[in-house]
Amino acid sequence: MKFGYFCNTTNWSHKPYKQLLDETKEITTYCDENNWNSIWYTEHHFNHEGMESCTNPIMMGVDAAARTKQIRIGQACNVITFHNPIRLAEDIALLDQLSNGRVEVGIGRGIYGREAINMNKEADLKDQAKNFRLFDETLTIMKKAWTEEFFSHKGEFYTYPSPNFIWQHDMSPPSEKFLDTKTNEIKKISIVPKPKQAPHPPIWQVVDGARSIEWAAQNGLNTIMWIPTVKALKKRFEIYRDAKSKAENRDVALGEGISLVRDMFVAETMEEAEKLAGEHIINYMRWVCHWRGLGNHMDPGEELPETKHKLDLLNYDFLHKRNLLFGTPEYVVNKINELKSELNLQNLQVWSNFPGIDHKACMRSIKLFNDEVIPKINFDNDNIEKAS
Repeated sequence: MKFGYFCNTTNWSHKPYKQLLDETKEITTYCDENNWNSIWYTEHHFNHEGMESCTNPIMMGVDAAARTKQIRIGQACNVITFHNPIRLAEDIALLDQLSNGRVEVGIGRGIYGREAINMNKEADLKDQAKNFRLFDETLTIMKKAWTEEFFSHKGEFYTYPSPNFIWQHDMSPPSEKFLDTKTNEIKKISIVPKPKQAPHPPIWQVVDGARSIEWAAQNGLNTIMWIPTVKALKKRFEIYRDAKSKAENRDVALGEGISLVRDMFVAETMEEAEKLAGEHIINYMRWVCHWRGLGNHMDPGEELPETKHKLDLLNYDFLHKRNLLFGTPEYVVNKINELKSELNLQNLQVWSNFPGIDHKACMRSIKLFNDEVIPKINFDNDNIEKAS
């Protein structure tokens, strides 16, 4: 199994931003030095509350590339509907070159209306159909920019190159690759640099519902999932497997192309895990579930009791049994083994730096996970491979 760290930088206590960055750098270098497969940075805007405080995962990745040697550097995710597609393609390609081909590209459509309407009015989440068309077209342009020497595009939102632009320069020899040589009108453009990885870095789409899962599979994208229970994830994994098998005309194994994010806090006892981090993960889930409700936390067919408010059931006991990797190393190993046996999970991202958590406690959790969980999971894998 490949382990990644989901570095959802948070600042609920409003510490100085440099301190926040220094703490993030410590997590990054620790994971690199201890051979974690990947680290993933997030993108959120206008979050003065402090739940999510990283605005630019690519810039975080540039810093990571400069201070690490082997860890793969991902975004979970770039909200591509907020960005000019060519500029985003260039920035990712440059990061891939700077990191010597260690980039994992995460993409998404956005979930917070406050961000979307202010970053790009065309991305307004009140019009989901238009938002998806923008997402699709943006990704199409990014792929063209990465894979074609010179490219053009004409769509609903973007046209490249801009029409009727005349280019003539003594040091730029005219070529039919990009120019109408009779009129000198530019017909195609090219980005510099191209990515180090060919044809482009792996692409991971953050998905939730069945339609987005199917679309990702049909379009050759890997997927990142987060909250659901094992039983609910099983259905989502099967949807992806079946759609990918059909699209690629082959038998795709369950779990292939999927990365799962799980909230993790490892401590010496179950009680200590709850004491140190329970309140903080509940606060974070209150933020998330304000919009989502509790539906994503439920098993298929499960009906929750009626309550006065939709989040009245949201407490530690409710969450812990459903999707938290909170507890002793032995408990967490057993929960990960369940994910392996039920889902054939191959990629797991975990995080402990929840809003309000003490950084020393966060690092202690990460180190316990590294020292007492990962070796046992990998030891089991090695034994299985040797037996076969």
